[in-house]
Amino acid sequence: MDTPAAEFAITVPLVRRLLREQHPDLAALPLTPFSNGWDNAILRLGDRLAVRLPRRERSAGLILGEQRWLGPIADRVGVPLPVPVRVGVPGSGYPWHWSVIPWFEGSPAAALPVAARRPLAAPLAEFAALLHAPAPAEAPANPFRGVPLEHCRDRVHERLRGNTVPRADELLALWERLSATPPWPGPPVWLHGDLHPANVLVTSGDEPRLAAVLDFGDLTAGDPATDLAVAWLLFDGPGRAAFRARLEALRAVDPATWDRARAWAVLFGGLLGALTDDPPLAAVGAHALEQVLD
Repeated sequence: MDTPAAEFAITVPLVRRLLREQHPDLAALPLTPFSNGWDNAILRLGDRLAVRLPRRERSAGLILGEQRWLGPIADRVGVPLPVPVRVGVPGSGYPWHWSVIPWFEGSPAAALPVAARRPLAAPLAEFAALLHAPAPAEAPANPFRGVPLEHCRDRVHERLRGNTVPRADELLALWERLSATPPWPGPPVWLHGDLHPANVLVTSGDEPRLAAVLDFGDLTAGDPATDLAVAWLLFDGPGRAAFRARLEALRAVDPATWDRARAWAVLFGGLLGALTDDPPLAAVGAHALEQVLD
């Protein structure tokens, strides 16, 4: 599986024109392409800003959710988030809304050796505890995150059937057992929706610290187990135990939620492991699938 092709060519001249039309005070800053992700392109703008633009129609609505909700969430969680500092609208032939966001210094947790990620366990648990507050009815809907596990069965089987995933039979058996866990009984809570090591930014140094949590394109509401899959995506056994202990010290998490979280880790591991054109994310997926069988 490869990253979807862009549906609109996002170039430096295009973004420069958008800035000149809508935010002329920023238009003269240096502008450098940084990344083309699954849904968005990011260009660095000067030293302290970046421009985030949807590259597919499907993601055009996601950025509106970030613009509406991320500010109040950032005020609550106490961790730096890419809250838009300016918003953009369609223009210069570009058809979708876009954002200017802060630029955070650091590196993704995915670049660290797994054992070196353990100091992130407590701050990431604290972030999750504060994020997972009841969400309003108008929170963004997402059919692929926070939903009952039975809705995900076909995707899991699609990724794991065949000969491409090591220990696929064991993973499918585990999935079948875990997906029978009772669904989340509480109110829908705010979810990051895509909480994995490439979206967790850390500081450099002997002991990494949590610098920011990135990419809220899948922001939605639902079962907190979706985000708690990060315990298998990011950590090893000791790190996972520290994450779980800190989270449970802050709020009650029943065993069924941890079982659903492990099931979500199977799902995310299969999805990320299939990203053949993105080796770092494929490595995250492979790590998760090893961990869920540990």
